[in-house]
Amino acid sequence: MKLLGMRFCSVDDNAEEMMAFFNKGLNLKNTFEESADFVGGIFPSESGDSWVEVWQASDQMPKGIMLQLVVDDADAFAQHAKNSGLEISGPMDAHGERIYYVVAPNGMNVSFQSKLN
Repeated sequence: MKLLGMRFCSVDDNAEEMMAFFNKGLNLKNTFEESADFVGGIFPSESGDSWVEVWQASDQMPKGIMLQLVVDDADAFAQHAKNSGLEISGPMDAHGERIYYVVAPNGMNVSFQSKLN
């Protein structure tokens, strides 16, 4: 089991302000092509293994913060987490990934996912 990368996702009412912070303030490139459906951005690392996501809150995307762990085998991570007594939700297959969810002790949402074969 390997951790390949980490993503930070923020969904809030001030997505445009956050996008300006990362893009203009920190000089990170937004690689997401905006549409009428989604206001937000994806700011990847040079390797592309990690990034920050910023999205405008909506009925489809409730406010919140999530740490996303990109792993080599989400099913193995899920089994390990369950064996360790964690309450895991999933899997869900979306965007070419298998995704599981768990809530950290401080209430932070955490997902872990791997590419589908």
